[in-house]
Amino acid sequence: MNLSAQSFYKEKQSRDNIVSIGIGPSFAYLDNGGQYRAINFEIKPSISASLTKRLTDRFEIRATAGAQWISSGGDPSTQVTNMWAANNASFTAVGSAYYFDIMPSMYVVPFGNHMNRSLFNFYIGLGLGVMHASTDQTKSFSEDEIPTQEKITTGYIPIRGGISYTLGPFSDIALEGTMLATFTDNLDGNVGFNKFGDHLVQGQIVYRRYFFSQFKD
Repeated sequence: MNLSAQSFYKEKQSRDNIVSIGIGPSFAYLDNGGQYRAINFEIKPSISASLTKRLTDRFEIRATAGAQWISSGGDPSTQVTNMWAANNASFTAVGSAYYFDIMPSMYVVPFGNHMNRSLFNFYIGLGLGVMHASTDQTKSFSEDEIPTQEKITTGYIPIRGGISYTLGPFSDIALEGTMLATFTDNLDGNVGFNKFGDHLVQGQIVYRRYFFSQFKD
């Protein structure tokens, strides 16, 4: 009689590669994005996929690709829209941003083998990436205005942190927060109105799967 069972000897060889997928809400910090202190801005979805290589028991390097839908919003005053009109700035911008980055990160609780992970862990990282955004923009709130499509490619610095929970020997679930700090103030066609540049912020639920043990029969 043949029986199927987990090979614990096999799992002594650490699975040091992780594939991840994430989805969750996001918003864009834009000059015409809304009134952020009053929490009056648009919430849009974001998705991501990552491939991670563990380097040591604490450090790893991660490549992430994803997309975020972005939109202007809020209820700007007449004084504000008059300023925008005088500067020929966009009143609205709706579209999406696609991004790719590479980021080293570290765990708060180190582990040498995927079978010895703590139930909860924390991680944080900082990296460098490139983003391409495409938006339909208008220079007024008139329903008769035909939007123009604008595209821009820029670099950014991804700042990520999360808390993970161990689901089983090979998988985790994580709550992850990300800020994509771009190098531009022109994602939205409106420059210089806010104090800072244009940035994207995400909160995602991320499923992580460990794979590719080096064990050979």
